[in-house]
Amino acid sequence: MNLHSLQPAKGSVHKEKRLGRGEASGKGGTATKGNKGHQSRAGYASKKGHEGGQMPIQRRLPKRGFKSLNREEVKVFNVGQLDHLVEKYGLQDFSLENLYANGLVSRTEKVKLLGQGELKAKVTVKVNAISEKARQLVEKAGGSVELV
Repeated sequence: MNLHSLQPAKGSVHKEKRLGRGEASGKGGTATKGNKGHQSRAGYASKKGHEGGQMPIQRRLPKRGFKSLNREEVKVFNVGQLDHLVEKYGLQDFSLENLYANGLVSRTEKVKLLGQGELKAKVTVKVNAISEKARQLVEKAGGSVELV
């Protein structure tokens, strides 16, 4: 080993050339950033979505559809889920308070019961909305329905 053959360990040096270290380095002076302008300064960060004067993508694409300002979000449960929920959480009645207490809905969410599946348990249902088929299935199983 000689002084002229020393090299850094493989992988320890990431850049081939050190930028801005004099004209002899080949990347001196402006350090490949060009002359003047905010992109040549330290701390430059472009704005999110900025495309350098080109029309931005969110303005090039057409608007589609319609979003109602009065839309009400509803949390949906099916009748087929009731047996599982009654067994898992020990519910006597399927009400908003019980669902909130067990972390299934938030305090402000509205709940609708739909009629997919089968029901074996006799359950009292207290929800914001219910489909006609779900009402029939609950009453057929011996339960009752109350709209809140």
